[in-house]
Amino acid sequence: MARPSRTVADRPISPHLSVYRFNWTMAMSIAHRISGVVCYAALPLFVIWLWTIADGAETYDRLRALASSWFGITVLLGLSWAVIHHSVGGVRHIVWDTGTGLGDPARYRWAQGTLIGSLALTALLWLGVLIGGF
Repeated sequence: MARPSRTVADRPISPHLSVYRFNWTMAMSIAHRISGVVCYAALPLFVIWLWTIADGAETYDRLRALASSWFGITVLLGLSWAVIHHSVGGVRHIVWDTGTGLGDPARYRWAQGTLIGSLALTALLWLGVLIGGF
């Protein structure tokens, strides 16, 4: 027996961005993915930093001068937030893996806490850098 032919209008439509309302959990999911890509893309900078240490004081001083510029501080600030945000988001996902915090109010609180926590921890880190010089 032959299958009835289907028209384009009969096909199921996959959900797309216009179907969903933008919310906290969606924003933090996107930010978690972006911060993971940023952390991965920053690995060459880490290797360069290690290379300058191994190469000697003159090379390290040049990198330190670059890192102390407004551009270097902006990059380091963004990288530190990306690492902290990705780590805090990872903790959120570990908690979710236990089956905890999956309801609507808890999910939104976790998402908001991820953003607020990562911004607060980044601010504390940079406050420590500015005050303590570590």
